[in-house]
Amino acid sequence: MKAYVLMGPTCVGKTESSLLLAEALKSEIISADSMQVYKYMDIGTAKPSLDKLRAVPHHMIDVALPTEEFSAGRFVAEAVPIIEELCKGGKHPVIAGGTGFYIRALSEGLFEGPEADWQLRQQLDSDEANCEGFLYNLLCYIDPVTALKIKQGDKRRIIRALEVIFKLGVPMSEAQKNTTPSVNCGFVKICLTRERTELYRMIEDRVDVMVHDGLFEEARVLFDMPLSKTTSRAIGYREAFSYFRGEVGRDEAVLNIKQATRRYAKRQMTWFRAEKDINWIDITGIFDPKKIYDKIISLTSTN
Repeated sequence: MKAYVLMGPTCVGKTESSLLLAEALKSEIISADSMQVYKYMDIGTAKPSLDKLRAVPHHMIDVALPTEEFSAGRFVAEAVPIIEELCKGGKHPVIAGGTGFYIRALSEGLFEGPEADWQLRQQLDSDEANCEGFLYNLLCYIDPVTALKIKQGDKRRIIRALEVIFKLGVPMSEAQKNTTPSVNCGFVKICLTRERTELYRMIEDRVDVMVHDGLFEEARVLFDMPLSKTTSRAIGYREAFSYFRGEVGRDEAVLNIKQATRRYAKRQMTWFRAEKDINWIDITGIFDPKKIYDKIISLTSTN
């Protein structure tokens, strides 16, 4: 049994297309969105409307509180039984979302590595403080394959990679080869893309709609909660929080949301381009969900 994975950058048109695909397959949708897992974060994460949620069963939405962290490991642990149950029932699961790490964890397996060694991390952090660039150069020497996947300024990921190497005694890139798919089914991966200028215009339009629909009011409720580190940094909310603290004006906060969302879309595309076995569908100039769905169907009919 195959699972269909519909991915793409934010605002590209995944939601409507995934609904039509799931309806055609008489199946259900598993959301692969690291922010839609949180309750009370509806407008800012562009969750499907109640009507859409009723039309097609959705999973992995509203499964965590904004005061707690939600990991890829938990996503896999909760999503896999749902996918397996759908497959046993003869249904093709539709996995839709823009969190590439969650999708990779399902299709290729999740490498969790050793537990955090805070003493080692502190030592590595100290080494970097004494000589800027030392840790990245060290990683390039020990594990150039992993180093190519990490930006030189991403100290957190560099330290984690070195931590894994020192704890396991092998390059992280070698250790990751031992992972196996989290779920026993085939995956048909589809990535929707648009010309960048068009996508950015759609992002700006969506942010305007979110603000009109009450994003700041929704964020105000969250502002008074003891949020997790992840939710406190969520795009749309952190900019609103900055406005609530008096650090920026409301108009500037809106502009900051648009800029942060554009940057996020760019990072998403960078991730997807590095993925394996993706079927790319350029939908530039196509805004009718039915026409996008038709392009998806024409591709899936050969898979």
